[in-house]
Amino acid sequence: MLLWSMWSAVLLLTSVSSAEEEEDVRAGCSTAVNDLVYIVDGSWSVGFGDFDTAKQWLINITSQFDISSHYSQVAVIQYSDTPRLEISLGHHQSGAELIQAIRSVNYMGGNTQTGRAIKFAVDHVFPSSQRASKVKNRIAVVVTDGKSQDDVVDASMEARAQGVTVFAVGVGSEITTSELVSIANKPSSTYVLYAEDYTNIERIRDSMEQKLCEESVCPTRIPVASRDEKGFELMLGLNILSKSEKIPGSLLTETAYLLSTSTDITEKTREIFPEGLPPSYVFVATIRLKGAAAKLTYDLWRVLSKDKEIQVAVSLSGRDKTVVFTATSRMQRQQRVVFRDSFQTLYDGKWHQLKLLVQPGQVTGFLDDELIQEMSLGPVEPIYINGATQVAKKRGTDITVPVEIQKLRLYCDPHQSERETACEIYSVDDERVSQSNYRGCF
Repeated sequence: MLLWSMWSAVLLLTSVSSAEEEEDVRAGCSTAVNDLVYIVDGSWSVGFGDFDTAKQWLINITSQFDISSHYSQVAVIQYSDTPRLEISLGHHQSGAELIQAIRSVNYMGGNTQTGRAIKFAVDHVFPSSQRASKVKNRIAVVVTDGKSQDDVVDASMEARAQGVTVFAVGVGSEITTSELVSIANKPSSTYVLYAEDYTNIERIRDSMEQKLCEESVCPTRIPVASRDEKGFELMLGLNILSKSEKIPGSLLTETAYLLSTSTDITEKTREIFPEGLPPSYVFVATIRLKGAAAKLTYDLWRVLSKDKEIQVAVSLSGRDKTVVFTATSRMQRQQRVVFRDSFQTLYDGKWHQLKLLVQPGQVTGFLDDELIQEMSLGPVEPIYINGATQVAKKRGTDITVPVEIQKLRLYCDPHQSERETACEIYSVDDERVSQSNYRGCF
């Protein structure tokens, strides 16, 4: 009898554990598993008022993360002649507690020993994390308004060697660009930020939030001309290359792939977007719509929850000659943005590049490098990741619509929208392409 009771208990615990594993969960920037350490200049050059402004800036940035032992943990180091640990990693387990603690930090005053502060973070603060083996991202943000009075190179190199990603934020006219570049990860265009003064530091808040989010949810890189961009190469991630028929692309130098009605491009979202999506991103698809693909209504790309609710989708309607972007919503189950203007040529049976720039509050549609329309977007929720990600499916079914695809990417940096040319579309006359004297694409 005792043995049977023990066995029943084991079965019950196993069932509960399985049920928990099968539950759908939301993932995004807010739920990223980060150890985030702010290293804040508290030297005499900052002053009491500007130091309070810097603290509020930290609070504003931190508010995008869920603060808990399961998600993000935050530490704060203030430094001048010596570093002082104001808030240790994991000490506060809620956003409200952390915000109050940051507000309570008292200004130090003193000289500027930035290298010493970075070394303190690497040697003592990051190693103090109680979940070092589980944390996915170790990030340091150095905020300074002047040249350091000690060496920053060795400490910064050691930080990167220990797997710490370092951002450098320079404030004011006394900063040294070469020093900020030495502190930060590469490329400096991503990891170095500037503010004219502390009064204007709020102007780089959105950029800092986006970059921290990219670091949290966009671990992979896409090779493009002269640099690697963080994002998702969906042609590879969704196994389109191996599952589809190879065909000639838009140029002699390009290769495309035909999805037939028997091709099923379905993958687990957890394997494609394990940490969800950033708040801003660029969706790019180079496609040719012929036959049914130019007439039917279907989802070119979609992410479904476990219950098959759309989390995000780019849909095409050959009948209406429209493009529809669907996203989650804080106010209702989902929201749809319909682009009705000037997308008719997308359905003419020729190769085209469709690009959507998704940002908080707005979605912008482009066709072959031409801006078509800007549309409003309401606040979104993080996506559920225990469902499936699919390509070229009729709405509400798993039926594949035959589509020819040459490129399918999602870039995490919204500025990639400005850099990404429709170079693979022969009819596009883009000065960014002509200046390169090369008609190939990446």
